[in-house]
This record gives sequence, C-alpha cells and structure tokens, in this order.
Amino acid sequence: MPQADPDLLLAWYDRNRRVLPWRETPDPYRVWLSEVMLQQTTVAAVIPYFLAFVERWPRVEDLAAAPLDDVLRAWAGLGYYARARNLHACARTVTAWRGGRFPDTEEALLTLPGVGRYTAAAIAAIAFGRRAVVVDGNVERVMARLHAVTEPMPGVKRRLESLAAALTPDQRAGDYAQAVMDLGATVCTPRGPACGICPWMAACEGRAQGIAETLPARIVKPERPTRLGVAFWAVRKDGAVLLRRRPPTGLLGGMIEVPSTPWRAEAWTREQAAAEAPLTAEWRPLPGVVRHSFTHFHLELTLQLGRVGADPRARGLWVPLDRMGEHALPALMRKVVRHALAKAY
Repeated sequence: MPQADPDLLLAWYDRNRRVLPWRETPDPYRVWLSEVMLQQTTVAAVIPYFLAFVERWPRVEDLAAAPLDDVLRAWAGLGYYARARNLHACARTVTAWRGGRFPDTEEALLTLPGVGRYTAAAIAAIAFGRRAVVVDGNVERVMARLHAVTEPMPGVKRRLESLAAALTPDQRAGDYAQAVMDLGATVCTPRGPACGICPWMAACEGRAQGIAETLPARIVKPERPTRLGVAFWAVRKDGAVLLRRRPPTGLLGGMIEVPSTPWRAEAWTREQAAAEAPLTAEWRPLPGVVRHSFTHFHLELTLQLGRVGADPRARGLWVPLDRMGEHALPALMRKVVRHALAKAY
C-alpha cells in the first residue's frame, strides 16, 4: 500500500481551501483568537463571534485594554467561559511583556495564559511557519483511519501524535496543519466519510480494511450524572431583578448569574433552599424545571420567586429587565431568565 504523501494533501488543500475569516489575514493575533474560540466549538458557531471581536478589538492591545466584563459579555453564548478569562489574561500578558508581539516558538507560546500544546503548535505553524505538529480531534481521526489504529481513545493519543509528527513536512507547515484539519472536518468526517474524494484514499489502511468509519475507537463513557439546584428570582418593588457574580474560578467562573444554591446530587428541601437564598423574602416555587447539560453532568434547576421591598439588602446588583442584555449571562442563566419571565409575570 502506498504511503500518505503530504504533497498530495497540500495540492488538495490548494484546490479546496475553505474561506474562513481568520485565514484572510493570518497574523498571530487572529490565529490565536480563532484557535482559542475553536476549542470545543464548531466553525459555524465561531465565525460571528470572531468577526465581532476583531471589529471591536482589532489588535491584541485593544483586547488587553478592554474591561473583563466587556469581554465576557461579548463571549456570552460560546460556552467554556474559562477560555474568555484566559483570552483576556493572555492579551494583557502579550501587551505588557512583549509590546503586543506574540512569541514565535511553541516553547514560548506555552508560557502564555490559556495556551496549551495544541494552540501553541497551531500559532507557531500557521502564524509563523514553524514546523509544529498540530493535533486536534479532526487530525486524530484522520491518523487513526489512515493507519488503522484500533486501540481506543484516549489512551492512544500519544501514538496518533507520533503518526501525525511523522507526516508533518518542513515546508508549508501552517498550510499542512490546516489541510489535515480541513480534511477531517469536510471529508474524513465522523460519520459517512467521503472516502472516494479523499487525497489519501489509496494510502488509507482503515479504508482498505473496511473499518474506517469505526475509527477512532473510544471507551464507552459512563452516563453523566444529574445535579440539582434552586435559582432565586428576586424582584424588587420597582421591577429590578437581583443578579450576582459567580466566584472567579470554577464552572462559569466570573460570570453573572441569577443567584442559586450549590448544585448537588440530592434534591433540595424548601428549608435547605431558603437557607441559601440571597435575601429574606417570601419565596414561592415557580412551575417547571430548567435543564442544561455541561460536559460532565446534567443540571436541573427549579426556580423560587421572591418579591421584596424598595431597598432590600443583598449582595449583588439590581438590574431592570430591559437591561438584562448588558450583562454577561451564560447560556444556562439565559434559560433561567426566559423561564422566570414566562412563569412569574
């Protein structure tokens, strides 16, 4: 069987290169911004956010100067909010330490906040033309099928990285990295791969053995547990609603939320929930449940409504309903707001 030829893939890429906004001007800032946004997020979801960010903050120095709340608000809806906090911290680091210039080696890039092995390799290859081995989920799938690697993920990740490294050329490393990722995203897809138009079809051992679509193999994940909580919709006499900021670390760290209890496996009794309420009020349950899924667990929130006087004492900020959009509410909390508006009025 012939060996996979990087030049064949590059020729395919030159003919089929996807037009993406971060490829129009592949400077380090745009490459870094796009790669952070693309972590665990689809290209289609990222494009409008990327365009909005570069229009509002065209240089890394502009992003560094922005208040974190503005960045979080602009990020709202992309999920995995630690990325937004790291994005802001990284922009400030690059601006303060290097005058707005990104380092051009993987080793130096790895010292920046929020930059891991994949992101460092992608920036080094795509923005600076360094020979770097860029491995994301698409590349892992291509390598597993090309070499018929049947051992399950994630234990086989290092082997797939080695196979990817062996194919990475010294020239056009950035184009090659994007070519493999595009191949996985558009041809060597998780289901129904289009093997007949793949430039590496003749070299693909997985196709030859008839097992390509089953690869990469994965260990069956245990079912995600469900956690339970209670959210408190506190309405002041003038109609303003109480919001507060979550702790800076942890899930949804630093984001604005409708106050809630901790999330746990056991259901909350009325007395237990009242002890966690952000202020004293006559709380009454609202019908229905807000459901949301995170990577490692499902969440179910019930809501309690409390109407309070003109000047209640509570830690947080009172927000008129028509100004809710000014705050960085994650997707979960936007669901809570919609549910409360539907059930409380």
